[in-house]
Amino acid sequence: MLENINYKSQLKNIKSIVLDVDGVLTDGTIVLMENGDMVRTMNIKDGFAIQQAIKSGILVCVITGARSEAVKTRLKYLGVQDVYIGAFNKMEAFEDYLATYSLDKSEVLYMGDDMPDYEVMKIVGLATCPKDAVNEIRELCKYISSFDGGKGCVRDVVVQVLKAQGKWNFN
Repeated sequence: MLENINYKSQLKNIKSIVLDVDGVLTDGTIVLMENGDMVRTMNIKDGFAIQQAIKSGILVCVITGARSEAVKTRLKYLGVQDVYIGAFNKMEAFEDYLATYSLDKSEVLYMGDDMPDYEVMKIVGLATCPKDAVNEIRELCKYISSFDGGKGCVRDVVVQVLKAQGKWNFN
């Protein structure tokens, strides 16, 4: 992990939160059904935090290599407008997203857990990951959540951003 005790000061400047799916919004487990469907589970508390971020004016984007309409449907239900599914080149999707909203990469918090996230995480303003991320990703991060993927890590970082910006109204 990069030593940066001032990561909390960066939270005030975050305008967008970008998330991976498998291993971040899910625990990385995929249940294979007899009909060929692949089923994932997501943490309801992460979902609530995502909704609060969006209501507070934080842009939320998901970039995933997964090609799941169920994932896209869930994220749209939560209010996430920018969902890149089947994004095997996450940098390309990320650059498209930045251009769409005229964002600077320094204004983005990215949470990823494995090597497909590596390239983007090297350049964002605040790289974060779940506790159970692979070592190469953990070494890039300025913040490692105390929660595993799919077990509240997203809520952890979202609440920190909202509190730092005075937008978490549940204290």
